[in-house]
Order: sequence, then C-alpha cells, then structure tokens
Amino acid sequence: MSIPTLVAVAHGSRDPRALPAVAALLDRVRALRPGLPVRLGHVELNAPLLTDTLDALPAGGDAVLVPLLFGPGHHVKHDLPRAALAAAPRTRVRVAAPLGPHPLLAEALHDRLTEAGWRPGPRARRTAGVVLAAAGSRDPESTAGTRRLAALLGERLDGVPVVPAYASAASPTVPEAVRELAARGRTRIAVASCFAAPGLFATRSAAAAPSIAAAPLGAHPALARLVLHRYDQAAGQDPARPATARAALHTTA
Repeated sequence: MSIPTLVAVAHGSRDPRALPAVAALLDRVRALRPGLPVRLGHVELNAPLLTDTLDALPAGGDAVLVPLLFGPGHHVKHDLPRAALAAAPRTRVRVAAPLGPHPLLAEALHDRLTEAGWRPGPRARRTAGVVLAAAGSRDPESTAGTRRLAALLGERLDGVPVVPAYASAASPTVPEAVRELAARGRTRIAVASCFAAPGLFATRSAAAAPSIAAAPLGAHPALARLVLHRYDQAAGQDPARPATARAALHTTA
C-alpha cells in the first residue's frame, strides 16, 4: 500500500518572504519523516495552487490535506473539502484538522516570544501581558479555538494574561487588545504571532506591538511536528468518509 502524500495547504501571500518560510517548514517536515512524499498547495495568491498540486498527483493515489491554518474557518470547512471532492475521481483525499489549538503550537509561540526578548519571572507576572494575534474568522468554532490557544500559551507563561486578538473578521483587533491590557495596568505588552509565515496580517499585528513583537512561526520544530501529527491523525481515517465531515474534525489531542 502506498504512503498517502502529505499536501500542506498554505493560504498564500503577496509578501515575498511567505513562500520561502513555508518551504523551510516543509523541508523540516521532510527531515523528520524521510520517505514521506510532501507537496505544497496554496488556496490563492501563490503557485502552486492547491488544485494544480492535486491534479499533479499520481492517479489512484492517496493524499492528506494538512491546512497550515490555525482554526476551522471558511477555508478549512469549505475550500478544502471542495478541492478534495473535485480530486476524488482520480485521488483519494482526506482533510486533516487545522493546526490549532494544540500544546505544540503553544510551545512554538512561547519560543518565538523568547527569541524576540521575552523574559519570564515574577516581574513579568505582575506587569506584563501578551496579545495573541491570529488571522480571524467569523466562525465561532475558530474564535473559540484561539481563546483555547491563548489559555495554553498563558499556562506556558506562568499565568501572564494572554488576550486573543484578530487581524480581520473578528474582535478585538490587535490594537484594541493592546489597549485592553494597558488599561489593566500591564506596562510591558508583547504580541505573539500566530501565523505560519510573514504576510500582511503578521506585519500589521507586529506593528501594533508597543514592545516585543514575535516572528511568525515559520519552520519552528514544534510546528513541523504538529503538521505530521495532523497528517497521522487524518491518514488513519476512512478516505470514503465525506470530506466535509473530515474537515470539521477539530482536536487538541
């Protein structure tokens, strides 16, 4: 039996730094799982588009779409299942759950904050706060997942308050969350970047940081492990199961 191809699905961005960042992440995935076929497809803006990647797979094969997205918003629940169904006559396709929320994601976010200058300790617990910047979605399941991820990150930060915020489609915005923390007496406010790669939303979110702005997650080792975890979860599912049902799966396990 052939190994299902891991097709990582990125959103796509006009930022020239985005594609190299995603490519570096997938290189790390390949290094962790030698022999696993790994491909990339984009929802929009960058080549290869997901439809082209699926068309190029060998006929009669298997593929697992792993969204490089952090919540079950429109792309995960609608665009990916449509692409899977369109490919169904020639390729058996499963759709994995989005990356978040998950403890591995909190680990990566914590490390990026530390790299940006975050320092733990009693003073941080008294005076610091973190804004968790995410893309945003009108889907309530997606915003609930971001709140859960904020709680996981707060645990790793020894109880420092973490406020989820969004670059679009939901509230509060990142500047609003910064003001909220300041109103609560938090004088050292950092922004954690819950984005897989640089892009418009990540840049805007970082610009709102009054002090520390963490980099996007990129090729962080924990993110690569999480991509494989989602792949393994989905690879064990029945490929005949309806794609919409598979895409709705959302777990922190």
